[in-house]
Amino acid sequence: MAAITSLGIGSGIDINTMVTQLVALEKQPLKQMQQTANTMQTKLSALGRTQSLLASLQDAANALSSPTLWSSTTASSAAPSTVSASGTSAAAGSYAVAVQSLASGQTLASTSVFAAATDLVGAGTLTIELGAWDAGATAFTAKTGASAVAIDISATDTLQDVRDKINASGAGVTASLITDASGVRLALNSAQSGAVNGFRVSAADSDGNNSDAAGLSRLAYDPPSGAVSMQRAQTASDAQATVNGIAVTSSTNQLTGVVAGLTIQLNAVSATPVNVTVASDTSGVQTAVKSFASAFNALASQIATQTKYDPTTKTAAPLQGDSSVLTLLNRMRGIVNIPSSASSLFPTLSSIGLEMQRDGTLSINQGKLDAAAANLPELKKAFANLDTTNPANNGFARIAAQVATDMLGVNGTLTTSQAALQQRIKSNSADQDALNQRVDAYQQRLVAQFTAMDTQVAKLQALGSYVTQQMALMTNSSSNK
Repeated sequence: MAAITSLGIGSGIDINTMVTQLVALEKQPLKQMQQTANTMQTKLSALGRTQSLLASLQDAANALSSPTLWSSTTASSAAPSTVSASGTSAAAGSYAVAVQSLASGQTLASTSVFAAATDLVGAGTLTIELGAWDAGATAFTAKTGASAVAIDISATDTLQDVRDKINASGAGVTASLITDASGVRLALNSAQSGAVNGFRVSAADSDGNNSDAAGLSRLAYDPPSGAVSMQRAQTASDAQATVNGIAVTSSTNQLTGVVAGLTIQLNAVSATPVNVTVASDTSGVQTAVKSFASAFNALASQIATQTKYDPTTKTAAPLQGDSSVLTLLNRMRGIVNIPSSASSLFPTLSSIGLEMQRDGTLSINQGKLDAAAANLPELKKAFANLDTTNPANNGFARIAAQVATDMLGVNGTLTTSQAALQQRIKSNSADQDALNQRVDAYQQRLVAQFTAMDTQVAKLQALGSYVTQQMALMTNSSSNK
């Protein structure tokens, strides 16, 4: 609203103050409207937070109703340094794993020793091909799906250049330089373990001899063709193991699919079988139960804080007396206080170890919870049982999830309460706008009226001054005669 700056100049009357005070008086209801809007906005925020925490409780309840949680297993090994295991869906049981040999890759080292990594090695083409060697390295079987990789070596390439070109070729082999007291050697290793990941290296040497110990053929390994200037230090082989007496092989030291849902890692050769145990994941269940209690407590604390009354300050919290929140509180108490017929062993949350406190939250009795977790079939019933014909037979997680669904649904009590509050805030905003418009119009009328009055007063004052002046002139004229 624009400030009034020129009223009263003509008349000398403080009309500006008069108009300002009249307008302020007319705007007085706006303060109450704004206070009401702030109160409703605070309540809406508290209601939104309550809904969010109820949704979190619903998520925790749904997690406790998930079949995956109750079928989840954990694997442990009696000797993890020899055999380790992991998996969450394997059938409970015991598996004896013996390791006869670990999977390995092929390793070659040049018998020719170079004085330095910068030495030239000769020109030509090195061809690397993956595959399996027989026991005496007299026959080579190329790996299915793999292609031979040709690497061009120029006359100016050094030993380290050859290393870099092999590593950049993607041939399935890694190259490195090994330096000892004798000099520098080229070492080649399979990028992956397993018998099919052995390799041969053939040379097309520019000196015309592809299998001697000179030029590029110094880096060849292909025994059937006579190229043996590279020495095989390790043979590519598969892992050999037995699981419950059944022989298994693997190109890696990780066995997957041997036992459905279980991954077995072979770490060392074992003289005796290592026992791997797969058991129900009670720790996972306990974590889910504690998450449920935590979500319940967060919601209970929110309701307690937002519905309390402070007798000292005589102020009520934003949701004090709100019927939708009180309905939610009563239904939450029902989850804790009303027994369920889902499990004869665990008819209440307290029997499971979730005990109600005076402030409305749940505390965890670990001893009770441990005992309940030892009987997962009954504990599953207590939380996850679903009976569409008799709700009294539903588990606690199902009951809690239904409370959330009822309260948060399109026609749920919390949802409709929030919608009504939002509508009231919208109406309040419209009322404030309407009042401001009325006040603006009122101010304009006052300004117009007082401007007209100011003009008339100014004219009267000017006329009065003129009359006074004329009377004075007439008096002076009579006195001089």
